[in-house]
Order: sequence, then structure tokens, then C-alpha cells
Amino acid sequence: MTKRAYKERLYPTPEQAVLLAKSFGSARFVWNNTLAYRTEVYQQREESVSHSAAERRLVALKAEYPWLKDVSSVILQQTLRDQKAALDNFLNPKLKARYPRFKRKDRRQSIRLTKAAFRYRHGEITIAKSSELLPIRWSRPLPCAPSSITLSRDRAGRYFISCLCEFSPEALSVSPKTVGIDLGLTDLFITSRGEKSGNPRHLKRYEARLVYRQRRLAKKQKGSKNRAKATQQVARLHAKIADCRRDAIHKATRTLVNENQVLCVESLNITGMVKNRHLAKAISDAGWGEFVRQLEYKADWAGRQLVKVSQWLPSSKTCHHCSHRVDKLPLSQRHWHCDGCGHAIDRDINAARNIRTAGLAGLACGATGAGTAA
Repeated sequence: MTKRAYKERLYPTPEQAVLLAKSFGSARFVWNNTLAYRTEVYQQREESVSHSAAERRLVALKAEYPWLKDVSSVILQQTLRDQKAALDNFLNPKLKARYPRFKRKDRRQSIRLTKAAFRYRHGEITIAKSSELLPIRWSRPLPCAPSSITLSRDRAGRYFISCLCEFSPEALSVSPKTVGIDLGLTDLFITSRGEKSGNPRHLKRYEARLVYRQRRLAKKQKGSKNRAKATQQVARLHAKIADCRRDAIHKATRTLVNENQVLCVESLNITGMVKNRHLAKAISDAGWGEFVRQLEYKADWAGRQLVKVSQWLPSSKTCHHCSHRVDKLPLSQRHWHCDGCGHAIDRDINAARNIRTAGLAGLACGATGAGTAA
């Protein structure tokens, strides 16, 4: 058994929208107030505020600000737990997480409810402080009753509900195929079999419209209703771009996982690569990190093996026929001739084949699952 989140669209009634707005605001206030208190205590006395001390302080906050009692106490307690988890991640050197940041009103809002604050019955959900059923547009039935739910509102004003459920993934039948995957910009991914996916470039497709909307937004007076409308128009366009990108990546990764038993992919330092101002926009638009993340969890659920090859492997410079390596190969050179065997080399297909060879070699040497082959 494993846990999976099922995300669906939510269309709250006006009364529920008011309750959700109060809940989002209360959770945001508790987060920011507690984080400021933790930071101040550490700067003045170099002491850490424990989770139990933060919970005791929450009681005092609710007495000082009575409007915090208008929402479920579970929401505020869960906010403190989330902040504790964020601090634990920050203190863990292996995760390299940053210090928790203050939450803003104009960003994505979310609250998490455990079983004590909601009721699930026959595909219908009600939350604390409200007797009305949540109007959810279900795209599929849940496998079981959720252990927790997360209600959110994005910057475009859309509401979502994410239900965390336990489910048993079904392994796919064993396939004899293995594949190496090279990530690129001209093509989102290239396989060792010579298949090139192309790159839809979702941001470039809507860039002219986005520039127009952002210029209109920049001319609006701050605090005006017209500025709020223009801000939401920009947010809706960004949401459309993100949805298109996510949908394309889901379809591509599902096809790759269904067809191949072993998938070999290069582990890229995407954070460092986007520091290149000439390629940052194109790399971010490609969504390499999300592509690998989806491959990883889908391969695990389907009983496939994902092998991550070291980023320092000279996959583009090495001929997959004779292993001859060239000294220099600029990015602008997409094809080259091998001096060792005389073959005409396609840079991307050659890299995918070398990634597949290195991944299978690492797997044969004992790497299992989503390992890393040097």
C-alpha cells in the first residue's frame, strides 16, 4: 500500500467561499506570526522555539485575536505542523532546503484538514464550520476514504481539493524494452531508439499575449479594482501555460513508462543550469525537473526501473559505436563525424544511447530502482 493524492476541481458556494477565505487568512496569519516569533527569538537569544511551545502560544493568539476561532482549530494546528516540517527540512543538510518564507495574500492559498475536521461519506465531503456539501467535480472515484484533504485556491482564482488516499499500485507486465532518454530544448526528450518528441514551447506560444497583459497590468493604479482584474487575467494565462505543460509531460512520461521496463535518464543540475541567462527561460519552459519527477514515481508504481546516470558522463562527446571522445563539442554543433570509426553522429541520439549503455551497466553492477550510475 502507498499513498496518492487525487486532485479535483472545487466550485464552492458563496458561503463556502467566505469560509475558505477566512480559513486561508487565519492559516496565513498564524504561519507568519509564528515564523516571525521563531526568527526573533533565535536572533535575540539563539534559542529554537519547540513545536509544543508554538502550540501553547497558539492558545494565547486565539485569545488575543478572537476571529481565529471562526475557523476550525485543526487548520491552525496543521499550519504549525507544516511549519515544523519546513524547519526540519531546513536543518537537514541532505535536503538543502531554504528557510521558511512568509506567506503572501496574493499567492496560492491552501489549508490542510485531517479526519477530525472533515467528513467523507459515499463520495461526499463536508468540512468543519460548514454543513453544506463541497461541490466537487469528480473525475474518478476515490479508492478509499481520504486520510486528509487539502483545499487550495491558485492565483487565477480556481479552487481545488486534494484527497490523500491509500491505494495499491498494479505493476505492469514485464516488457523486454529498455530506453535511454536525453533531455533537450529543440526536442523535449530524445530516446536511444532515435525517437524525437519535439518541443511544444508552451510559454513561447502564449508569450505575445502574456506580454500584452503584463503591460496592461503595469499601467494600472496600485490598489485599484482594474489592477486586480488585470492581475487575475495575467494569472489565468500563466495557469493555462502551466496546465498545458503539465498535461504534455504527463502524456509523454506515461507512454515511456508503459512501453519500457528500464528507463535511463541523466541527472541534471537544473538549478545551476537556469543561472545561464541565455537559456534560463527555455529550460524552465521545458520542465525537465517535472519530467524526471513524474518518470520516477510512475516507474515505481508500475514496477519499472528508473536509473539516473551521472551528469558528468560525456554522453554527447563520446561515440556510441567505438567510444572515441572528442575534445570540444559546442552546443551549436548538432551533428559531428567520428574520427575513430567514421560514423555520422547525431548529437542527441548519440547521448541517449550512451545514457542507456551507462544506465544498464550501472544496473548490472548492483544499482536498483532510481539509482545513480557513475
